[in-house]
Amino acid sequence: MVHTNIKSMMMRLFKIILVGLFCATSNVAHSMVNIFACEPEWESLAKEIGGGKVKTFSATHAMQNPHYIRARPSLINKAVKADIIFCSGADLEVGWLPLLLQKASGSVQPGTEGYLMASEHVKVLEKTMVADRTMGDVHPEGNPHVHLNPHNISLIAKELTKRLELIDSTNQSFYRSRFNNFTLRWKEAINRWEKNSSDLKGMQVVIHHKTFSYLIDWLELTEVGSLEVKPGIPPTASHLEGLLQQFKTKSPDVIIRTPFDPEDGSIWLSEKISTPAIIMPYTINGNDNSTDLFALFENSINLLKGAMNDQ
Repeated sequence: MVHTNIKSMMMRLFKIILVGLFCATSNVAHSMVNIFACEPEWESLAKEIGGGKVKTFSATHAMQNPHYIRARPSLINKAVKADIIFCSGADLEVGWLPLLLQKASGSVQPGTEGYLMASEHVKVLEKTMVADRTMGDVHPEGNPHVHLNPHNISLIAKELTKRLELIDSTNQSFYRSRFNNFTLRWKEAINRWEKNSSDLKGMQVVIHHKTFSYLIDWLELTEVGSLEVKPGIPPTASHLEGLLQQFKTKSPDVIIRTPFDPEDGSIWLSEKISTPAIIMPYTINGNDNSTDLFALFENSINLLKGAMNDQ
């Protein structure tokens, strides 16, 4: 009888311990900051700063054009659970983000700590006072692809850290430590990249779309043509023929496009003028070698240097 009572008490104790462990795990999971990133680059930055204190999700991937995403129920569900919505802004997500925000909580609406648009915290290129349909896919607020200048990443990382410290104040020192560590490594990387890419200055580049403006500006490349007739308007035979005539006497150094841009115009012009056409990663996992922000810039520079050596 005594043995049975002891056994019963041990079983109850075991159950109590299991329940305690479950509750502790649940509390940890619940206390994590949910970050809804519109693009992979912002999810990657959130992981750098947030570490194990954040749970991240990217609404898009490297093979998708972030302009054209459908506000699926699964995305709405993720947005509803978000503590931070972290996007490029400057109307990049104008076709789908507002629909998600309609269902999301008040804590991630414009003007709150949980609403973070990267383009609002850096110098934006290509702003225009006037924009209409005749100009193509032009963003009045400027070019939204701000992540392709690493100096912008530094500024946005600082702002993200502030937001995390406000939203999850109990872990302020954790986020500050992660930020300081990232900043140190990032500054060292920028110095290395700028030194290694100095021979790219003045490199003549034909683009497909205005996706790489910040990379071109940072590396001091020279944009000499665009495959699109106007931003967002696909290449036409007459436009490509015009580019062919333009480059009859002197060919550009490289033609670049993203993984989600159509290849036809790029390949056609490349063959006609004997200029290498390359696919740049654009964002995280844009190719096998661009698995995080550091690798993205490293690989982008290597691809451009490789194209120059092919001349």
